[in-house]
Amino acid sequence: QVQLVESGGGLVQTGGSLRLSCAASGRTFSTYAMGWFRQVPGQEREFVAAIRWSGGMTYYADSVKGRFTVGRDNAKNTVSLQMNSLKPEGTAVYYCALTSMSSLYSGSDYYASGRSYNYWGQGTQVTVSS
Repeated sequence: QVQLVESGGGLVQTGGSLRLSCAASGRTFSTYAMGWFRQVPGQEREFVAAIRWSGGMTYYADSVKGRFTVGRDNAKNTVSLQMNSLKPEGTAVYYCALTSMSSLYSGSDYYASGRSYNYWGQGTQVTVSS
């Protein structure tokens, strides 16, 4: 089992920045990638960013490219999401996810799908005021 705990959410004004962190504990030795998703009540969960544990390749949703940066610390089993130039449409609950499932598939489409992840955090609220 793997446990994921997010932190760093909060209230920020439009144009501001926030940094989210996610700490993984438990059986993390088989981590293939970690990702960030967000969800607004009544809407589907949306991919934000992901990072492969080996090699560090990153993937981003078009809506956040150039503004968000995903990073990892393999030694500490943490993943971060630096969010700059935040917009009101960024208001959502942000979830950290981890996949320990081996797969023949890889690439942006694979890591952007929630079905590719088998562990999820509880989420942290990010509110961007206009």
